[in-house]
Amino acid sequence: MSEKTMPRSVIIVGAGAGGVATAARLAAAGLKVTVVEKNDHTGGRCSLIHRDGYRFDQGPSLLLLPRLFQETFQDLGTSMKDEGVNIAKCEPNYNVHFHDDTTFKLSTDLAIMKEEVERFEGKDGFERYLSFLRESHRHYEVSITHVLKKNFYSLLSMVRPSFLVYLQQLHPFESIYSRASKYFWTDRLRRVFTFASMYMGMSPFDAPGTYSLLQYTELAEGIWYPIGGFHKVVEALVNIGERKGVEYRLNTSISQIQLSGDGRRATGVVLADSDETLTADLVICNADLVYAYNNLLPSTSYATSLSKREASCSSISFYWALDRQFTELSAHNIFLAEDYQESFDSIFKKHLIPDQPSFYVNVPSRVDPTAAPEGCDSIVILVPVGHLLDDVSESHRGTLSSTGTTQDWDAMVSVARETIMKTIEYRLKISLGPHILHESVNTPSTWKSAFNLDRGAILGLSHSFFNVLSFRPKTKHPSIDNLYFVGASTHPGTGVPIVLAGAKIVSEQILDALAQSIPWAKSVKKAGGKSRSALDSVQSGPILSWIHWVIIVIVTTFLSLFVMLLGNGNLKQAKFVGDW
Repeated sequence: MSEKTMPRSVIIVGAGAGGVATAARLAAAGLKVTVVEKNDHTGGRCSLIHRDGYRFDQGPSLLLLPRLFQETFQDLGTSMKDEGVNIAKCEPNYNVHFHDDTTFKLSTDLAIMKEEVERFEGKDGFERYLSFLRESHRHYEVSITHVLKKNFYSLLSMVRPSFLVYLQQLHPFESIYSRASKYFWTDRLRRVFTFASMYMGMSPFDAPGTYSLLQYTELAEGIWYPIGGFHKVVEALVNIGERKGVEYRLNTSISQIQLSGDGRRATGVVLADSDETLTADLVICNADLVYAYNNLLPSTSYATSLSKREASCSSISFYWALDRQFTELSAHNIFLAEDYQESFDSIFKKHLIPDQPSFYVNVPSRVDPTAAPEGCDSIVILVPVGHLLDDVSESHRGTLSSTGTTQDWDAMVSVARETIMKTIEYRLKISLGPHILHESVNTPSTWKSAFNLDRGAILGLSHSFFNVLSFRPKTKHPSIDNLYFVGASTHPGTGVPIVLAGAKIVSEQILDALAQSIPWAKSVKKAGGKSRSALDSVQSGPILSWIHWVIIVIVTTFLSLFVMLLGNGNLKQAKFVGDW
């Protein structure tokens, strides 16, 4: 084979969901792909803990936005089912437990939802619920079409008419909680329909209203679970990639991304243990983006600024093996704090463990018996807490120890464990403690060390308005050629389905740059010759109304001012815009 026809070589740093999906896509396009991974397993946070016949999902435990998963496999010429990924629907979605023994059941079944909503909101409440679904459906469809499937290369990408005409409909400058309050008049249901913002690592009082799309996909499409654990999805993508020639090198840490002599082009990676250099035409980084900019690349002011951006929360996560089953717990359970807003303020504004945390309890063995021995339960409990204040010292306000320090992880874990035990015992009248055979724990510190997560933030950078779209770190390095990024902290954002969408975006970006055909591209054209989505057809025509042009001018001016402030180093002066 001549040099001209040799497959271009690619090294992918990190075998998380984004890395393995990108590897499979580029291998399908004929590129020679090598994946290096520091751990002895693929999946990153999307991995499993096994112990004595019990299985726990270390990170994600519910499959949302199923169409993005299905699309990934279809693009690769197969299906989830054909690759051995069998997903089970969780019903109900959740049982939500309030502080006073009141419960609410979330379901895709409209009859159940009608009864549950009217129990709190009265007869008119169900109609308002349907109106909430209508709005969140719009957020969902617009976001998938115009955000998750499009790249945002610069600020100008945000003023392209195809996106800007929908900006107002996404409610990015209102919080999820404020949007829910327009449809639900009781505080209980406002809480029920906003807690999912935690999937973005954000408080419902700060998360943009756009993210009600999460509630929509749960209520309209359901919550699913891959039999055998969430890692089954990653494993299937690894298998597809290996069939197409991807080489995986596990237990392989790197010390830096190798650059050309002038520092303008990525040429490979340097292995940490041997100083061996692996060369390639392209490098794609699936490691935590903030970590990569500050540890794998030359120091720059941009890398430093990334470390100061808002980050998502962290968690103390418990993995408990129980010697019996507790059927009072469904597959997914939410325990909401009485002081709802204060619990989130403690996490996101004070970086504490809340005195009364809201927490999530997952019982995978309820939907998948293979997760625990017969007659037993495996339980995962996630307590959201503030991220580390400093990545080097691992300082965290946490909870005070007897010595007055604020970094006593044993004390923090102990407080969290005791709070969980008491809360579940009080609300469900069951005692889990005597039945725990063994326990594993993750804290902000262990999340950081195991997966190189900046500040131990389990979902990467925050998703506030000025941390998304054109403001989010780009899929291509701004000044280094042949260096790309995929994962939670780059566009389009965090969460396995969103990262899978990002893998498609960056794969197509690379193939376009190489002037190479995209194997999964489909030309669905209408009679007029140009592809149009169902959402586009709602618009009145190709000519924008005067209202849209006014919005374009306002947003362009707004963004220009923000960029000018950034350029002058006045980020703190600009912060009021994000708080507005």
